[in-house]
Amino acid sequence: MHRYVARANVDHYLEILKDTNLTTQRRSTTIALLIAEFDKLGEDGEHLEFAETKVAGSRQLVAQAASRRDSLALGTSEREDAERRLIHLENVHTVLDDFCHRLRHRIGSRPA
Repeated sequence: MHRYVARANVDHYLEILKDTNLTTQRRSTTIALLIAEFDKLGEDGEHLEFAETKVAGSRQLVAQAASRRDSLALGTSEREDAERRLIHLENVHTVLDDFCHRLRHRIGSRPA
């Protein structure tokens, strides 16, 4: 049950982080809560697989946002909004990717 709740919380925090209108404080708090939930999952391959799935989904969102931005005319407000969204999603992706790297390292450095 504990794992289910932690995974549901991860999904919830990722949904919150998709909002580009978050204040800096709320984004920081949500990222801290997200990392805390990932940490609750522990350090085994099953949890790494879950985290890697989230990173892959994040990577896809970044690619879609980049494609959308690139489809818009330079100098337009729509392009500027799309650029802000892309930067926001790239920052969230970096947080997720960094967490996965740390988890891989912890799993790899455990005594056999």
